[in-house]
Amino acid sequence: MNDENRTPPENDLPARLRLTRSPAKDPRRDPRLLDSIARVAPGTRLREGIEDVIRSHEGALIVIGDPQALSFLYSGGIPLDMQFSPQLLYELAKMDGAIVVNESVSRLAYANVQLMPDPTILSSETGTRHRTAERVAKQTTALVIAISQERETLTLFVGSHRYLLDRIPDVLARANQALATLDAYQRRLDQQLARLTSLELRGSVMLEEVLGVVQRAEMSTRVAYEIERDCVELGSAGRLIKLQLEELIGELPNEKRALVHDYHAVGGAEAEEALERLSRLSFAELLESEYLLQLLSYPRRVNPLDHRVEPRGYRVLSHVPRLPNAAARRIVSAFGGLDAIMEASDQQLQAVEGIGQRRVREIKDGLRRLRELDLG
Repeated sequence: MNDENRTPPENDLPARLRLTRSPAKDPRRDPRLLDSIARVAPGTRLREGIEDVIRSHEGALIVIGDPQALSFLYSGGIPLDMQFSPQLLYELAKMDGAIVVNESVSRLAYANVQLMPDPTILSSETGTRHRTAERVAKQTTALVIAISQERETLTLFVGSHRYLLDRIPDVLARANQALATLDAYQRRLDQQLARLTSLELRGSVMLEEVLGVVQRAEMSTRVAYEIERDCVELGSAGRLIKLQLEELIGELPNEKRALVHDYHAVGGAEAEEALERLSRLSFAELLESEYLLQLLSYPRRVNPLDHRVEPRGYRVLSHVPRLPNAAARRIVSAFGGLDAIMEASDQQLQAVEGIGQRRVREIKDGLRRLRELDLG
């Protein structure tokens, strides 16, 4: 097996960049909408002013964008150009009309503005304030916030997206429930990974075992994403949730990437593409071994129960302390599989570029400890 052109797991990528891939067509995954939700999350000065408006049972229409670029929508209004403050936002909300805030939310540009968006733009809203908000968002690049006076709700309009923010206690309850689910998933995944490592060291891995671990790892990733997404909405109220999430996730993104690179039938760039496709599988597809076989480029006729596979060694080498990812890549490229790596002599390992005597000793010690843990 020649892995010279194969790409190894990228263990140094930030976990967040790997968790935000998710299959469902949920508008909350839109980067612009996520950014907008973060801008009004608890802990921001904008949210502080909005909460004051809601508590006073007032309604409001707030437009955040370039005041000059939006001026073609204005009819009347009071030019302000004043420093933004939550208290002033609250006072201005007592007036009729929209409040225009600059893009950085540092200046209050206009108050009491009547907005005149294109009336031919379709809107599914019924109230005047929300209908105007939807049309302005669709016609411009602005973030439009509508605060309902009667329902005391906060709705964001970004482009074609409409998002009604949940109450913070509801989001906290949802995130905590998801944390409990993730905890259960992770405990089971840790057991599966430990068993897989044991089988790898003994050279007796069956494809069925691999498929089960890939499936569980992706399910944990998706639950983690939902929690991460809720933390955006929670803002400062989600600090403890984020800490618990980081503790639970640990090395999950790295483990999943190494797992796919280890067992993809072709490897390299195709293994990386398989990771992307894995994130796009529906939940029903994820539960079917047929789709996972196809994902890892194995023929449909293969029976996972009796098909023995050999890992390339990325995942096991990632457990060797202080071994850089680049060094692991060169080792895998030189030997092609975990069995050959484990049987290699000191001289053979030192023949790999950048692997000196000290590094050989660390690799041998790391592999020996893994065997001892397995035997123990």
